[in-house]
Amino acid sequence: MPKGATETKTLKVGDKAPDFTLKAHGDREVTLSDYLGKKNVFIAFYPLDWTPV
Repeated sequence: MPKGATETKTLKVGDKAPDFTLKAHGDREVTLSDYLGKKNVFIAFYPLDWTPV
């Protein structure tokens, strides 16, 4: 759980995603709300090749 988070919640299809900020390529930060009303957003989490996931 991220630092400062107090709970987790599973989203269902159609639920509004909570706003969050992630590190992106080139060490820049990307915030979900920056794309609100502008584009479709696709988020994929890829584990490192050498991890057992």
